[in-house]
Amino acid sequence: MDASQSPPGHLIGPIFVAPSALASCATRPEDSRGRFHPEPESATRTCYARDRDRIIHSAAFRRLKHKTQVFVQHEGDYYRTRLTHSLEVAQIARSAARVLAVDEDLAEAVALAHDLGHTPFGHAGEEALNAATLAFGGFDHNAHALRLVTKLEHRYADFDGLNLTWETLEGLVKHNGPLAGPGAKPLSGPIASFDARWPLDLASWPGIEAQIAALADDIAYVNHDIDDGLRAELFSVADLETAPFVGAHVKAIGGRYGHLEFGRLSGEIVRRLMSAMIGDMVEETRKRLQSAEPRSAADVRGAGQALVAFSAAIASEMGALKEFLFARMYRHPRVMASMQKAQSVVADLFRAFSGDPSLLPADWAAACGEPGRTQTARVVRDYIAGMTDRYALQEHKRIFHTEIAL
Repeated sequence: MDASQSPPGHLIGPIFVAPSALASCATRPEDSRGRFHPEPESATRTCYARDRDRIIHSAAFRRLKHKTQVFVQHEGDYYRTRLTHSLEVAQIARSAARVLAVDEDLAEAVALAHDLGHTPFGHAGEEALNAATLAFGGFDHNAHALRLVTKLEHRYADFDGLNLTWETLEGLVKHNGPLAGPGAKPLSGPIASFDARWPLDLASWPGIEAQIAALADDIAYVNHDIDDGLRAELFSVADLETAPFVGAHVKAIGGRYGHLEFGRLSGEIVRRLMSAMIGDMVEETRKRLQSAEPRSAADVRGAGQALVAFSAAIASEMGALKEFLFARMYRHPRVMASMQKAQSVVADLFRAFSGDPSLLPADWAAACGEPGRTQTARVVRDYIAGMTDRYALQEHKRIFHTEIAL
């Protein structure tokens, strides 16, 4: 049987075997369910290290450089973008995976890929694109990330997508938890379609590495949003002194050092808060692992609950801190004004391209049907989702001959 005849998940040739020091709960490269399109594996990298490298070299990953995290990308060089956020998540995930003796490469791969599917202008852009496409299945950034890595990336002659391993795809799709079972929301089209071709066990929790990546995301964005919010003067240090969780750290820093220049103060706040979050996550995860005694990655998936978690006390503090950031930052009038304009840009572009596909680049236009058809709407949805902030603004100016200042 040659590679083209092999079933999904088949691995061909040698596979680099990870050190035996991995914990029993770790996802092991040698036990991977393989890739959808069979191809020879590397003799020098594990399959998960190879996934990580493919993600880093993808066009979708490069585009994250010019996609909004909270602030529109051009507002300032110091604010986080989706790219810098993803790198920070990957650093936390890899460090935590090392401490817990699980597969660092897989944790890093999931962390690097977790935001690939985001639209321009952050969650505001996603809301606008979802509203514009509800009649055609809507839009979800996790589902679009899966579509990118299995279909839309065109880097290889033999297949569409990046042909990532089953475990990385599983982690990408359900790093936040099961997507099927009692109380689950209806599956988005791209996830349901792929799961029908190669089941991702959507009713179970993912491997421990993907669970680590999910909490690393929470840790990273809460901390860097505090840093960015202070820098943008959306709230003050005095405001943070009374904020949940972070307040005690801010007061302790002031008590020890007195007045500090902004960079040192912000850095010290983030350093202390991040250390507290990571330390709690590791401690709570060790307790859960000791209680559950998983002897394999399959046991982790079948545990019926997350094994990577914050303690109840810290989870409550985190929730309260997120509420503070939601009210004082994400819904700040300055941020909202920009995001409302951004949503108009996305909505305008969808109407324009759907009504006249010839406005699209030739290869995208060729994939469309007649205006108003479902196929056309889905092509336009994919095209807009891949835009960076600045390209969306450029396209809006080209089509409507007006310049939108965000």
